[in-house]
Amino acid sequence: MAEELGAEAPEGLGRLPEPPLKVVFMGTPDFAAVILRRLAAWPGAAVLCVYTQPDRPSGRGRERRPSAVKLAALEGGIEVRQPLNFKDPAEVAALAALGADVLVVAAYGLILPQAVLDACRLMAMNVHASLLPRWRGAAPIQRALEAGDQATGITIMRMELGLDAGPILLQRALRIAETDHAGTLHDELAHLGAEALLEALTRLPQGRLLNMPQDASRVVYAPKLAKDEGRIDWSRGAQELHNHIRAMHPWPGATFDWTSPSGKAVTLNIEPGRVGAELTPGPAGLPIPGTILGLVEGHLAIACADKAYLTPRITPQGRKPQDAAAFACGYLKPASQG
Repeated sequence: MAEELGAEAPEGLGRLPEPPLKVVFMGTPDFAAVILRRLAAWPGAAVLCVYTQPDRPSGRGRERRPSAVKLAALEGGIEVRQPLNFKDPAEVAALAALGADVLVVAAYGLILPQAVLDACRLMAMNVHASLLPRWRGAAPIQRALEAGDQATGITIMRMELGLDAGPILLQRALRIAETDHAGTLHDELAHLGAEALLEALTRLPQGRLLNMPQDASRVVYAPKLAKDEGRIDWSRGAQELHNHIRAMHPWPGATFDWTSPSGKAVTLNIEPGRVGAELTPGPAGLPIPGTILGLVEGHLAIACADKAYLTPRITPQGRKPQDAAAFACGYLKPASQG
């Protein structure tokens, strides 16, 4: 049963402060940057400092580039700190010296020790992109899509040692549409996460947050994506593949190897589309899974185990993205017509 935080506050929190709350923010990617920008512009909190991962090599030139959160913090004139970790007690002491009421964490990319969680006066809270306890871990958005979930959401939880294991403070649900993919869902959840965080921080001084332990029997983990997970196995059913393809878009991308009628071997990256009609047997039976069947309603149709999958855009390796009609014109003609 959900427990409301009373006016006296939960044991160990002490006296609840009046706004604006003094906040330290920890995060790294775009998802966290969206939340930071909303938080920094909100009058109910003062962001004292931002922690983010060290600049990392990126792109073909492998130049060291700042994280999205670092850029957002610098835009807002907020101090940025980038420790490699918190193994040095001096780093923890520097954090504690800020005197924050609340530590807010969103996709920081580092497991935090208890000393860090205890370095603020009230609590450390995390913005997580799932309805915990389902999809604890690094890739909750992609795993929800891959599993065919019809809903996801944001959980604001009180941080404890353990992977996304703390009690739930607030949750907001979001329906997953058939047209959603990891990119669209990421953006929707980032904005919902910002709204949920501001609501949680509003409720905190009022003593109106939940303090609901997670049901251990319902825990499901969302392991980090590996680049090779994008490979498509066309022998699976079309709906299952639709869920897989939209979970892999835009990264690492849904890919498969294909040989054109002219005999050219190429790796294709396809964008999410929709499930098409059931396959019709020909003289030789059902089409071999992975066979490109041609154009259907402006989409490229590809044979799965049971139905066709219709994709609107294709990127041949080393080429720019093409719509289905352009791809068909350039790649589906036999060599004699080329």
